[in-house]
Amino acid sequence: MAHDMRRINDDMAAYWMPFTPNKAFKSNPRLLESADGLYYTSTDGRQVFDGSSGLWCCALGHNQPKIVEAIRDQAGKLDYATSFGYAHPAAFELANTLASRMPGDLNHVFYTNSGSESVETALKIALGYHRLRGEGQRVRLIGREGGYHGVGFGGISVGGMVNNRKFFGALLPGVDHMPLPYDDRMRRSVGQPQMGADYADALEDILTLHDPSTVAAVIVEPVAGSAGVYVPPVGYLEKLREITRKHGILLIFDEVITGFGRLGYATAAERFGVEPDLITTAKALNNGSVPMGAVAVQSDIYETFMAEGGEGVEFFHGYTYSAHPLAVAAAKATQELYEELDAFGNVRALEGYFGEAMHHLAEADVIGDVRHLGFMAALTFNQIDRKPMSRSSKIFGRAFENGLKVRLSADHIAIAPPIISQKSDIDLIVDRMRKTISDVG
Repeated sequence: MAHDMRRINDDMAAYWMPFTPNKAFKSNPRLLESADGLYYTSTDGRQVFDGSSGLWCCALGHNQPKIVEAIRDQAGKLDYATSFGYAHPAAFELANTLASRMPGDLNHVFYTNSGSESVETALKIALGYHRLRGEGQRVRLIGREGGYHGVGFGGISVGGMVNNRKFFGALLPGVDHMPLPYDDRMRRSVGQPQMGADYADALEDILTLHDPSTVAAVIVEPVAGSAGVYVPPVGYLEKLREITRKHGILLIFDEVITGFGRLGYATAAERFGVEPDLITTAKALNNGSVPMGAVAVQSDIYETFMAEGGEGVEFFHGYTYSAHPLAVAAAKATQELYEELDAFGNVRALEGYFGEAMHHLAEADVIGDVRHLGFMAALTFNQIDRKPMSRSSKIFGRAFENGLKVRLSADHIAIAPPIISQKSDIDLIVDRMRKTISDVG
């Protein structure tokens, strides 16, 4: 098959960009040159408010002096240390801090470098745990439609975003999916929908089909982020926990987006009062400043590996850059800042104001729905001539021109400002979105 090799902006061709329409982008690039506080500066010198916290990760904004200094100092002291048979003290210090942030008995931390790696790690821990307990038949995994769990083969297998799956073959065997707990009854809910807890009953139906004793784990995002900010109905997560516990199945919360302040708490598990068996994190763990992730693990699971894993390596898994010194230094500084700035408390104080602001925006007749919780929200835009992303993609591009960076996902525009944002910042988001909606029509 012949291809036209003529390219626009040929100097950009070497970089194959992720999750980006490369041809369209390179014909009209959006380039960010620097960042400070709550703003990016574009290469043409414009100030752009970071209404998506980087990619859900820069919860404290940008260029925080304490984080910058921690990374700079660490680079000059210990730039790298392997975690295979060696360690550095700060990795243990951070693990203790993170464990103290987790609910209940999630007292152990396994370091990764991304949300995708955290998910792969959690799935492997779940499978290994059951095998060590003499239940090696538990090999099935259950995710959810619309779920996003990174881009590893495990993550896209349990994930439920079609475009992330359809090109890549048969994926992992023995995976099933629950429905996304959302329907028209829940449109324009304020915070959590009051109806829909019965969506959890679908898990019982799947377990009946497969036999519960063959299922290792269920993985869900407490709030579905990448699919378009779908908030769990009241009682839904509680029912999932009840069903999984009854059948001896591990429950994994993917908190790569919701972890560390997005919902006003260190975890969504704490916010909802539901304690899973494993929690995957990344992104805001260290303010997105150095790639890093972590999996929080229940003590019973950790102790099973320690007791049953033999005298040598108990868990044959890990990464070259696990507990990378620069990432750990950034995470320690970030976690200290969350306390010093009472950043989680700021979200709790202002989430009502933020939610009202989103509902005011959603009064525009081109918006079909709005969903929100904490400092995360999504507006669903009506399509033009029934073409997917026809209006939302225009909103995304125009918002940047109007000095606002947002997140595009299908027909949804997600808004997730840094968790230190104030009322005036929320007002700015509303003003620039209103102008953008008016411009696009």
